[in-house]
Amino acid sequence: MMHKLNGRFRLLAASAALAMVMGASQPAFAETPKDTLVEAFAMDDIITMDPGEAFELSTAEMTSNTYSLLVRLDLNDTTKVVGDLADSWTVSDDGLTYTFKLKPGLKFASGNPITAEDVAYSFERAVKLDKSPAFILTQFGLNGDNVTEKAKAADETTFVFTVDQAYAPSFVLNCLTATVASVVDKKLVLEHVKAVTPTEEYKYDNDFGNEWLKTGYAGSGPFKLREWRANEVVVLERNDNYYGEPAKLARVIYRHMKESSGQRLALEAGDVDVARNLEPGDYEAVAKNGDLATTSAAKGTVYYISLNQKNEALAKPEVREAFKYLVDYDAIGSTLIKGIGEIHQSFLPKGVLGALDENPYKLDVAKAKELLAKAGYPDGFTVTMDVRNSQPVTGVAESFQQTLGQAGVKLEIIPGDGKQTLTKYRARNHDMYIGQWGMDYFDPNSNAETFTSNPDNSDEGKNKTLAWRNAWDVPELTKKTKEALLERDSAKRAETYKELQKTVLAESPFVIIFQQTEVAGLRGNLKGLKLGPSFDTNYVWNVSKE
Repeated sequence: MMHKLNGRFRLLAASAALAMVMGASQPAFAETPKDTLVEAFAMDDIITMDPGEAFELSTAEMTSNTYSLLVRLDLNDTTKVVGDLADSWTVSDDGLTYTFKLKPGLKFASGNPITAEDVAYSFERAVKLDKSPAFILTQFGLNGDNVTEKAKAADETTFVFTVDQAYAPSFVLNCLTATVASVVDKKLVLEHVKAVTPTEEYKYDNDFGNEWLKTGYAGSGPFKLREWRANEVVVLERNDNYYGEPAKLARVIYRHMKESSGQRLALEAGDVDVARNLEPGDYEAVAKNGDLATTSAAKGTVYYISLNQKNEALAKPEVREAFKYLVDYDAIGSTLIKGIGEIHQSFLPKGVLGALDENPYKLDVAKAKELLAKAGYPDGFTVTMDVRNSQPVTGVAESFQQTLGQAGVKLEIIPGDGKQTLTKYRARNHDMYIGQWGMDYFDPNSNAETFTSNPDNSDEGKNKTLAWRNAWDVPELTKKTKEALLERDSAKRAETYKELQKTVLAESPFVIIFQQTEVAGLRGNLKGLKLGPSFDTNYVWNVSKE
């Protein structure tokens, strides 16, 4: 867990103390530098830092602290948004045109002015790159051919966004809080574009700076990205060109540490200021330590097991139902996720419009055996599950392996780091997968869209939702999910989402287990650290040290 600094990062480390923080081979100090926040964080899921491509939970936190958006979620009232780059906005009477006026005098970290043209280019590159998060924008009718007309600058400070249907305005605005809508520095990105040869799948002659932005930075947030080394470290530095209140600390360093016990020991020793991935036992130990403190927040994140419908056995309705009776929810709730989660079997987290608070399934091996026999598997079968090698998912997978075995189903666990398991999952090459889904924006459609919508179930499908990843072909549910977006009556809209959740509970290939409570242990001298309701609202610019 200790990493030596490379030559380039040593230039950044202005003192021996910072070198200590990063694990250089010298005697350890009892505290981190006064101007630096050091977090121990399991972040092996980071694949890219390009906000037009990144779709991993850890990256969302980095992006939200380094890039600006038109609007952000109002943390004081999550049913609303507040302006970030946008000073004001209006919606046309027909509900199709959103006009944003930018705040005056804005600058990127590079010093380049922020204009509406930068906003338009950010939308264009995200849509044309068509990476995993692009659907958040393309669902409004945007595509490579029309995006420059549908998302354009009317003048230097006016950005106009035209959608294809009269959606509920709150839905549109909530989508624009997603990290894929981050505004990039057009001038800077264009200096780093790479020429490519157009193909049938990708018809553009450049990569819109994607290769550079995987590790580069072109934002305007409170911090700027200094460095990312995969499975090792992320370094953020204060952006002195930020238009809002300056970050209180000079830099933030995220050290990749997988093990909860290692994080706790580093926190107790003063080697880190924050431990982010504590398991129940370590979290409890930190809470009892008078020199330390804890914080927590209910997250809009659910943990689930999914069954790929390309697998003949897993595609049988009786097998899908049987597996929901083969989870020891009570044991998982009282041990593996104690203090860090709550058993919750619906895809909408508590606190979201229309969330269903029903947990109909309990461990029932006899019932499961009956269903498996009905499906033609009285003696069970063998199946694999890809599992990110971290807690609590590893513990949940092992618990599930044991209870499946009681019904004759032999489960082979295939461990891997976040990148390995996600890449295989996104290619639909798994049997089963255990993971977490965090809301991309604080609206019920964020989860409904991914669990109940699959417009094109072919391997070439563009909307790579969780339903698509698991080859769950559901045209009627897809239609119903789309209709919910056009319902302006909140009560009626909530009822539609409750119906969708009941269908998923009864019929889907998703075994939803719990809703996350994110926790952190911290040194007693930290002030202002507050976890948000989503992974892209864990802000660090307000954090200071006594």
